Amino acid sequence: MTALAVSDARRRAIRLWLYAVAALVFAMVLVGGATRLTESGLSITEWQPVTGTLPPLSDSEWQAEFDKYKSIPQYTALNRGMTLYQFKTIFWWEWAHRLLGRLIGAVFLVPFLFFVWRGWVEPGLRGRLWAIFALGALQGAVGWWMVASGLAGRVEVSEYRLATHLVLACLIYMATVWTAAGLDPRAPIDAPHRLRASAVVLAVLVLVQIYLGALLAGLRGGPIFPTWPLIDGVLIPNIDAMLTLQPLWRNLFENVLTVQVEHRLMADVLWLCVIVHALDVMGTLRRGPAFTGALILALTVTLQAALGILTLIYETPLALALTHQGMAMVVLTIAVVHADRLVVKRPESRVGVMTSLSTS
Repeated sequence: MTALAVSDARRRAIRLWLYAVAALVFAMVLVGGATRLTESGLSITEWQPVTGTLPPLSDSEWQAEFDKYKSIPQYTALNRGMTLYQFKTIFWWEWAHRLLGRLIGAVFLVPFLFFVWRGWVEPGLRGRLWAIFALGALQGAVGWWMVASGLAGRVEVSEYRLATHLVLACLIYMATVWTAAGLDPRAPIDAPHRLRASAVVLAVLVLVQIYLGALLAGLRGGPIFPTWPLIDGVLIPNIDAMLTLQPLWRNLFENVLTVQVEHRLMADVLWLCVIVHALDVMGTLRRGPAFTGALILALTVTLQAALGILTLIYETPLALALTHQGMAMVVLTIAVVHADRLVVKRPESRVGVMTSLSTS
């Protein structure tokens, strides 16, 4: 086997490993969404990174966990009278969420150390992978920081911390997918700087929309105004109702009406931007791989908007809400891959994985 073939095989192994990690992060986001929607996130009241791997194994251990849950405000305010059997249901959701986080850490670190040991990881790529691992470790701490906000003084976690936790997961996912896509042997698509920049902006807008959705979820605001296109009985809400909190900036993050309006408006902006981008790609590069990517992005954003409307109208049922969240990750994936493939044409060709990253 030639040296070039060996290098390609190694890159393929690393690329497939990164896509496997990304798939686990995708699953983690969905399990996290189910944990939130089933009000399960506060069922485990301690952070035990090692010993918490094992669930309760005896009746006495189950009762001890249940007693800890009974001591927090959520049980007193929302679940007083819950049976041990009902507690086990919410416990398993949170335990699975935390176990999946540990699994992602192991699936990332063990192969990564093997690849480094074997000398398969290029120097520039090595630093990027260590950064992704560091973000993953930070995510564990942020997850506990989020849970801790709901253990005293309130019956749910802070919407700020919930949104931070989800956005950090999305950043880890984006970095993993972007890095894996950069190892793809397919030739990049030469494009004007305008198209490259707008593709990156679209990926950022998708992330902003996910953040706003997380804020709304943290406020339990999805079912409060379950009509579309009207909201609170009108097309354009009264400005006074959107500015009831002081200082005024708090309305952007804590006023349910304001946050829902933000989420709806961002959906409109994002949809308009992907349509304009697709038309721009078609007019500039004609039909081809770039237009196909832009068109798929526009179609998935449109589908996501429809799912959002249905989720709203039917007052956030579990299945629809999880489908909506999963489709958000699909849109994010397509946006990241599309942005990665569009590169600004330069005199020299792109060589190696990190060259594609230097153009961003």
